[in-house]
Amino acid sequence: MKKKIYLIIAAALLTGTVFTSCSDFLDAENKSAGGQTADDRFGADATQYLTATYNSLKSIVYNVGLYQQGTDLYINTRGKAQGSYNEYSLTPEDNGVKSLYSNLYKTINYANGVIYYAGEDSPLSHEARFLRGYAYYVLSQQFGGVPYITTYINDANREYPRNSLEEVYTNLIADLEDLYSSSTLTDQRHDGRASKQAVAALLAKVYLSAGWDLDAPYNNVESGTYSVSSTSRFSKAAQWAETAIHNVALTMSFADKWAPTNEGNAEEIFSVKYQRAGFPGNVTSGGHSQQNNYGGYYGECLSTCMKNVGSENAQSEKAMYLFDEGDNRYEATYMTSMYNATDKSNWGTEGYYAYYTASNRDNLTMAYRYFPWYVTEAQAEAEFAAHQAQYTKGNCINDVIAVILTLPNVIKYTFNADGTYSKTTIDINAYNTQTNNGVCVKKFDDPECEQVTGNNSYRDIVIFHVSDMYLIAAEAYLMAGQTDQALAKLNAVRNRAGLPSLGSFSEYVQPYAVTGAFQIRDLDVILDERARELYAEGYRWMDLRRTKQLVRYNVEFNIYVTNARAMMDVTGTDYKLYRPIPSDEIEMNTAMDNTDQNPGY
Repeated sequence: MKKKIYLIIAAALLTGTVFTSCSDFLDAENKSAGGQTADDRFGADATQYLTATYNSLKSIVYNVGLYQQGTDLYINTRGKAQGSYNEYSLTPEDNGVKSLYSNLYKTINYANGVIYYAGEDSPLSHEARFLRGYAYYVLSQQFGGVPYITTYINDANREYPRNSLEEVYTNLIADLEDLYSSSTLTDQRHDGRASKQAVAALLAKVYLSAGWDLDAPYNNVESGTYSVSSTSRFSKAAQWAETAIHNVALTMSFADKWAPTNEGNAEEIFSVKYQRAGFPGNVTSGGHSQQNNYGGYYGECLSTCMKNVGSENAQSEKAMYLFDEGDNRYEATYMTSMYNATDKSNWGTEGYYAYYTASNRDNLTMAYRYFPWYVTEAQAEAEFAAHQAQYTKGNCINDVIAVILTLPNVIKYTFNADGTYSKTTIDINAYNTQTNNGVCVKKFDDPECEQVTGNNSYRDIVIFHVSDMYLIAAEAYLMAGQTDQALAKLNAVRNRAGLPSLGSFSEYVQPYAVTGAFQIRDLDVILDERARELYAEGYRWMDLRRTKQLVRYNVEFNIYVTNARAMMDVTGTDYKLYRPIPSDEIEMNTAMDNTDQNPGY
């Protein structure tokens, strides 16, 4: 694998790769390397190599399959196959696993290249060390122990032994703490570049994960029980989370936090930046598809003026009931009102994105209206009566439909030409085979996107933000035995969402159904809050793995996992608690063999 990395880098340098991104710093010029060597090109100025390192994050920060699937919150609908990530049938030959592993090491070697050319103590290298640290954090969460490499690979050496997970954590923490205390990084930045606040956020997550992995061994995998042998790493995680919070109070509304016009706001700590203006390639395919992956299918976007969503990673039954009445995050997370269009050419001003561009949404005709589980039929029908013109199709493209998303049967309203309607109840499983089956996530919407099927969003992808750090602190305080501090951080998040404070963890009543075997614990309260606050952001699988709830939550909530045996190897011996080490790595790395493969594979 290391030889592969070297060949990738060498090819990029010899062919004059175009490195592009959003800020002035990251917009490196397009050069032809000609007869230049890497030493010629980067020996005097490694800025362009750092640009490549930042850009390489784009291949690792957004991975729906490996970061979200196989958890409690998402399902595939309308006949979409469940896939190997949801059913835990992936193998060491899985292309998604191989790609993530390779891309993470590409970021690491790019960062090591910056350090090699710029010098360990240069400002460029300080940023590179943060990016390298982030890649190692993801590797540790997905794969466990991995080869920890801090030297630039510019030869064909293929011998890199696998370090233990404890060695990875120890080295990573030492490097990041030194980076925080001795670097030239600025305290805060909101322009896609590293800062001390970002280093603190990363340290909080690394310390928290290390505490779980090294100091809280399993008592029982299926029940998600554990014993805490030491609280020191959890206390350090809480301290670093407080540092990352940087005294930022949660005064901004959740809707404003995720508004398309408010990127780089005070709660953002570190993001991967995208910019449509000035993009040097095909702008319709040069972005990403984060806005297109969480929800039902609303028809071909070229014909319906709806957002293109592919019926993958839609709301699970637990997610449908996750938000209580009064939680303002529901409307800020999901698109509950999708407006109609009179002509398919009116993309952006009519149809789905009219939500963002129309001056008066009350004058727009509805296409699809989705009510959460706690809305009654009487309340929905009162809205229809008060806004009858909005529920009259007229000359619009799409039929008008409204749904109350309840279990086990949804309530579906189909509107006639005159605004009257018929009402039916549909079993949730049958409903999930239909088009327009449920809400989609809107918090990543890019209203300026082109009318194409995907990869045309240029919203920044947020990696670290302040409310995440509040909940990291809450979890760390809980594990350190500081319950009052944990509640304080949890309640700050709840209060911003419009929910009352909890006087104790035992006061919490989950809004979704569980079996008698699933008893709500203090940790579950924090995990539920993370599910609401961070829905669709790409944390869930790592959250469940870290907290030792992966098997327990999948058995209880994942419709594709019928029992714990489904998450074990073919012999029923080992659980699949990490991703497999790619077979190519084991084959090509002369310091690794099949004994280095993760349990379960």
